[in-house]
Amino acid sequence: MTTNAREPRVHPVSILSLRPTQMTVGMREVKEKRKRWREHDKKKQSDLLGTHMIPVVAGPDGRYYVIDHHHLGRALHDEGIKQVLVTVVGDLRMVEREAFWGVMDNKRWVYPYDSKGERRPFRDLPKSVADLKDDPFRSLAGELRRMGGFAKDTTPFSEFLWADFLRRKLTRKAVDANFDKALEKALAAARSRDAVYLPGWCGPASDD
Repeated sequence: MTTNAREPRVHPVSILSLRPTQMTVGMREVKEKRKRWREHDKKKQSDLLGTHMIPVVAGPDGRYYVIDHHHLGRALHDEGIKQVLVTVVGDLRMVEREAFWGVMDNKRWVYPYDSKGERRPFRDLPKSVADLKDDPFRSLAGELRRMGGFAKDTTPFSEFLWADFLRRKLTRKAVDANFDKALEKALAAARSRDAVYLPGWCGPASDD
């Protein structure tokens, strides 16, 4: 059997050395992941660390840039885990430093939007998973997907697109004050024609 050159290479690396490619996470989702992690015994935890690899891109500065599972990375860090396995899914070590973020952007491997949904310069991206900020609308979008409000989709950062849609439908105050009530409103909005352009849209409820 020949080994494919694109086969993922697996390395244990320090969680704090990983560079995020997004600015925010849904902290509610991070807490949920932490809770589930604590429910496992030590053996199960070590099995999970062996199977849940963080996908990264190797950058020209010798660093690894996380392109998915930011919530898991943050949850593991908050639980005191020091090292994780990464799988290198893209190699951009040959790219000139000045061009790196442009290439990442072009490949849709970076999402430099803040918790208000506004685009920021790449230099404002957090330097580690510990610096990721909370976006309650990202938590709302994650919960909405779990409830079947929209289908999981391969579109990069699809849950952030949903978060931005919900940001225009609800106030942050409403989400912070009563998450469940906000979720009901989010579900109604997700089934409306307004959401037809979003990845994983499931269409209007049949009783419309």
